[in-house]
Amino acid sequence: MNRRTEVARFGSVRWAVVDDGRPIFAQIAEQIENSIIDGSLAEDAQVPSTNELAAFHRINPATAAKGINELVDEGILYKKRGIGMFVTPGARAKLLQRRREQFADRYLRPLLAEAHKLGLTSAELKDMIETSQENR
Repeated sequence: MNRRTEVARFGSVRWAVVDDGRPIFAQIAEQIENSIIDGSLAEDAQVPSTNELAAFHRINPATAAKGINELVDEGILYKKRGIGMFVTPGARAKLLQRRREQFADRYLRPLLAEAHKLGLTSAELKDMIETSQENR
């Protein structure tokens, strides 16, 4: 699989898109979400414009706009007419909650199902996690 990573900076925010087969607009939306979660984009901070994102990724501005508009529809970003898009107050908490739910669905539930199949107790599973953390 051919994977490429591009990196740029817009202010204090680092942008990287990995061509992993997912639509570019979805990768742009996820990168903005990640910047909100890690604090690079604070509440009420302006996000890069669709034209800046389009120029960086060498894509049609409509594609960049689709990623941004997805976040507007979810209440993560809001528009100031004539100025740009900004992070909605409370967006970080909303994203953290959603990501925690996704984490449980993607990783925790399958982990618990497999542990149950193997007959692992909660204590054994906890010990395995702690040992794994120590060996990082």
